[in-house]
This record gives sequence, structure tokens and C-alpha cells, in this order.
Amino acid sequence: MNIDKIKRVYLLGIGGIGMSGLARYFSRLGCEVAGYDRTSTELTKTLEEEGMQITYTDDLQSIPDVFKAASEDTLLIYTPAIPKDLQLKAYFVEAGHELFKRSQVLGFISASRFTIGVAGTHGKTTTSTMVAHVLKHSGYDCSAFLGGISSNYQNNVLFGDNDVVVVEADEYDRSFLTLHPNIAIVTSADADHLDIYGDANELITNFKLYLDRVVEGGTKIVKKGLPFAGDIAYAREEVCDAYAMNVRVEDGEFYFDYHSVDLDIKNIHLGIPGLHNVENAVAAVTVAKLLGISADKIAAALSAFKGVKRRFEFIVKGEKGIYIDDYAHHPEELRAFLTSMRKLYPNKKLTVVFQPHLFTRTRDFIDGFAEVLGLADELLLMEIYPARELPIPGVDSSWLLEKIDLQNKRVVSPEEVLSIVETEQPELLVTVGAGDIDKLVKPLKAIMTDVK
Repeated sequence: MNIDKIKRVYLLGIGGIGMSGLARYFSRLGCEVAGYDRTSTELTKTLEEEGMQITYTDDLQSIPDVFKAASEDTLLIYTPAIPKDLQLKAYFVEAGHELFKRSQVLGFISASRFTIGVAGTHGKTTTSTMVAHVLKHSGYDCSAFLGGISSNYQNNVLFGDNDVVVVEADEYDRSFLTLHPNIAIVTSADADHLDIYGDANELITNFKLYLDRVVEGGTKIVKKGLPFAGDIAYAREEVCDAYAMNVRVEDGEFYFDYHSVDLDIKNIHLGIPGLHNVENAVAAVTVAKLLGISADKIAAALSAFKGVKRRFEFIVKGEKGIYIDDYAHHPEELRAFLTSMRKLYPNKKLTVVFQPHLFTRTRDFIDGFAEVLGLADELLLMEIYPARELPIPGVDSSWLLEKIDLQNKRVVSPEEVLSIVETEQPELLVTVGAGDIDKLVKPLKAIMTDVK
């Protein structure tokens, strides 16, 4: 695949966060970009405003004529998340197009560039965005393909003037095995995507394969405690090659010291909250150190880091009400998020609105979800968001609710969430989940802003 010859790009699943990044990348190169997605969202509307033609119906008549015939200057990209029986995909295959996964295209783009790949079942979006921000803010520069919208740059793809690219290396569908990173980070490897891997051991095997793809002379940065080794182990408050110490909260802000064999940085102010984000920052500092960025520039960049949309994102921060939105959808992500909430606001009643994501994930980790959701003071549990899945008999939010050791809990509809929040006016509200719970953010912001 010669990316330089591409003039037209059609993306099946263009509204996905990773796919939209590729859409913006090719649009920036001057290509004609169009695509399909199941539903209209704020992100797809933005893409349309940027000049991309998007259809929301699985209708062959919706395909622009210029994309119908196969040619070497037309690129077809799809995400494995689209339905297997999608008519549009079948049409392109029958028309002779070669369809590429998003991960394959990322592999083509990064093949001739110095690549920093960030993998992990959780933590990869914030860490990759943090790494990219440190490189941009310090003047080192980079391009980046991110799995979320950076709050500093209001985008999920960044463009730089050098040959360095930061890539979120996604383990879903083994996508990260297309990359050849010069620096590889692994933030976590908790069991997930068991519908793809079958069991946790197979997932671990694939993370090892990802690390095996690091180019000769490259560096593997792996969180301490994972069942595979890297060149550099990192952690939060655990002695190893690179770690955070003296982690503290001062006036609602997180601070820590960074220590490694050849670098110490004291009193780093982290621009976003969260104990897990301190850990992510250690990985980002370690990358910056390898690239020769000075300690003062690293510290300044982390202080200026505003995070990622839907990752510990403050929506309302008032004296009478605080509202935070987060993408957490795995038990360990929820644990990290809710534990940080308790450290940040130890004396406030915590109201959690959670939407489980996928029937299989809920089934596979039911006990973990039940345990960690018990950290809430009040739980408003929404029905499971199916995404690409069909319902599984007996697997629903009522089943999960029964297992949670909590007095103040109930299964609710989106409309009931708004009504309850308006009536109860919680002092500390969080919405968490990876489905369409983000549709509640705007109305909840309006309600929480008007808290009396």
C-alpha cells in the first residue's frame, strides 16, 4: 500500500474514534473522504462540517459514484465493529475493492516513521494522549493517532513536522499486531475482549507478540507486575526502574515526584486528577526522558495537560455540585476511577450512573462489576449497551444489580436518570460507561449547573 497515491478514502464505521482519526488524517492530505456509520453523533456532525460526506443508512444508493469502482487511488477502510452482514461492505467486496482494517492502515502510515505505540486494556488513551502532548508542548513535536478527543487540541489526530508518530495500539481484534514500534508501552493487561481471545492467557500471549514487534534497538516500557517483561518497568509508589513517589492531593490537585536511575523530578503538578493518571504520567515521563526532553519541559507539559474527553472529565465544578464524566467500562477501570474519586472527595456523597457495555463483558466480569460498583453511595444502573452484540438470556442489569452489596441502588432509564438528578441534586455525580451514556452529559450539565 502506497499511502502517497491515495486520492479517495471511504470508511465503514467512520464515526468510531479511531476511524474518525484516519478520516481526518486523509482529509488533511487532500483526499476526498466519505463514509458510513450507524448513527449520527456530535463527532460525525463535526466530520461533516469538515467536508466529509457521511451516510447513516445501509443503502447502496448512498455510496458516492466516485467510490464505486475499485482503483489503486481509492482506499476502503473498515472497523471490525461493523455488522458482518452490512450490505455496503458486501458491495465493495463484490466490486473488487480490497478492504483494509483501521489497524492495517495505521501500520502502513507508521511503517516508515519513528513510532511510539501505547497498548493496554485500559490507560492507553490517556497515556498516548499524554505522551503526544508532552512532545508537542515541549517543542519536540510529533503526529498522533489517539483513541479519544484531546482536550488540549480538541482533536483525535495531531499533525507534526517530524517523522515521530504516537499511536494508540488497540488490542481489540489483535489490531496492535500490525505495528512495528520503536518505543512500546503496555499499561495493563487485565482480561477483556474474551469474545475475541477466548481466555486471559490468549490475551497475554498477544501482548507478548505486540512487544516482540518492537524494532531492533527499540525500548519496551511495561507496567510493573504484568506477566511479561520489558526493558523498563514503571509503577506508582512501587520501587522499580521508573516510579512515582510522594503522591499527594493539594487543594484538589495531584502532585508527585518522578524517580528513575538517571532522572529525578520533584513536585510535578499533574493537570488532571486520578491516581491511575499519576501512573500514566510515569510512562509518559519515561518516554520523554528517552527522547532527551529536559525535566523542566516535561514538568511544564504535564501541568498544562488537560486530559481527554470522557476521561475523568469535569463537566461541572461548582461549590454546590460537582459532575464528572468518564469512559470506564471494565471493572479495573471503574476501580481506578472510583478510588480516585474517594481520594479527591473523601467527604462527599458519591452518586454513580453506570451503563454496562456489552452483554459478554457483563457476563464475564459480573462479580468484578458487582464488587467495584459497591464503592458508590448511590447507584443508578442503566440497561446494558449492546453495541455489536445480540442479547444473552439472563444477562441484564437486574442480574448485576442483585449482586451489588449496596442499599441505595436501582435500575433506571435515561429519562429517570435526569428526573432523579433534578430531584435529588447530588453533591458529587459521575457518569461512567462506553455506550451512549454520553448523550446524558449535556442535559445533566444543565441540571447540575442549576443546582440550588
